[in-house]
Amino acid sequence: MNWDRIEGNWKQFKGSAKEQWGKLTDDQLDVTAGLRDKLVGRIQQAYGITKEESEEQVSLWLKEQKETQKEMKK
Repeated sequence: MNWDRIEGNWKQFKGSAKEQWGKLTDDQLDVTAGLRDKLVGRIQQAYGITKEESEEQVSLWLKEQKETQKEMKK
């Protein structure tokens, strides 16, 4: 799964992002519209972490989404 799939199905993945980053509001998640850079920036802002830390969190989350998708296909 690549980020284009997340972006294209953002409504589907938004709930998982909300679980992962509970400080982000629905409005903030809606504004990101699945755009990775915007999500990274929102996480960075909400949690007071560096861009690198935020990028790593998003990468780990994406990996979890890939694994979840694989499990659903079984």
